[in-house]
Amino acid sequence: MKLDSPIFQDADAARIHLEAQRWPHGPNCPHCGNAQPSRITKMVGKAHRPGLYNCMECREQFTVTVGTVFERSKIALNKWLLATFLMASSKKGMSAHQLHRMLGVTYKTAWFMAHRIREAMAEDVKSAGPLGGEGKTVEADETYIGRVDRDYLSPQRKGQPRLKRKMKPKRTVIGLVERGGKARMVHVQHATKAVVRDILVRNADRNSTLYTDQSKLYTTTGEEYASHKTTNHSAGEYVRYEDGVSIHSNTIENVFSVFKRGMIGVYQHCGEAHLHRYLAEFDFRYNRRTALKVTDTERHDQLLAMIEGKRLTYRRIGEGDLA
Repeated sequence: MKLDSPIFQDADAARIHLEAQRWPHGPNCPHCGNAQPSRITKMVGKAHRPGLYNCMECREQFTVTVGTVFERSKIALNKWLLATFLMASSKKGMSAHQLHRMLGVTYKTAWFMAHRIREAMAEDVKSAGPLGGEGKTVEADETYIGRVDRDYLSPQRKGQPRLKRKMKPKRTVIGLVERGGKARMVHVQHATKAVVRDILVRNADRNSTLYTDQSKLYTTTGEEYASHKTTNHSAGEYVRYEDGVSIHSNTIENVFSVFKRGMIGVYQHCGEAHLHRYLAEFDFRYNRRTALKVTDTERHDQLLAMIEGKRLTYRRIGEGDLA
């Protein structure tokens, strides 16, 4: 798909394309769920805006954007679709300043659009299911990026004064990746054995083979998996072979590498309150990468299928935490 495609230039073409993605079998009422063509009427005439439908079951009116991250937006729908395409097809992300220049909107508008799109990119872990499985390999590791907005106080130091340090500790991200499959990254306040175990058992099937480095965070939890193999990074061992099988955690390191290049080179600054959305963005693109035979157009259409039920609104003053 090219940037001069009609769906990126014309609002009506964009609406028709979005309707085809959301309603392949005809319009569905987002208010009551009615999908009977005989009970849904398309409103026509100058008195009605394009794409307006009336549900004869609940007597509510709706358009294709109702119930999505695009709802109640005054931004032209073709600009929304162009923004989703740019963010879905840019390996290391697209900054709000770049969107503001390309879309012809203000920086504040571009920033908010980008966060709405990242919200749409977030995967429903429960419906997606765990990574790995019998005969499959999952790699796990942690990485550190930026500086925390609020210093972390260890539970062991409750009631004691905070340690004086010249710089705040970094933000912690736990990452999992199934070899040849999907990745998931999670921002945590602090990496402990209990926190790491919770993330592992919730996101990785325990019938999987688990590969990590020799961090003690994974020692006990690794015993719950079909097999747990490690490499000794402190001794310069990053890959080894057993019975012709390569044991390493380089795949998750590669996931972290792309994430950090994007955060440092493209976004440059990220408030800790928003870090989980950036992680969702990089997970979305990695899980639909070219190596899995997913094209930019297919990735864009898959993103449009995920916009429902994820509306994100401005917070009032005082409601944001660390934002």
